Amino acid sequence: MADPYKTLGVARDATEADIKKAYRKLA
Repeated sequence: MADPYKTLGVARDATEADIKKAYRKLA
């Protein structure tokens, strides 16, 4: 299974907001 952190390009200690931002960029 792909590493979701690598897929989104965020660090493992990224905040939820960072992750959502990265997800929106990909979407």
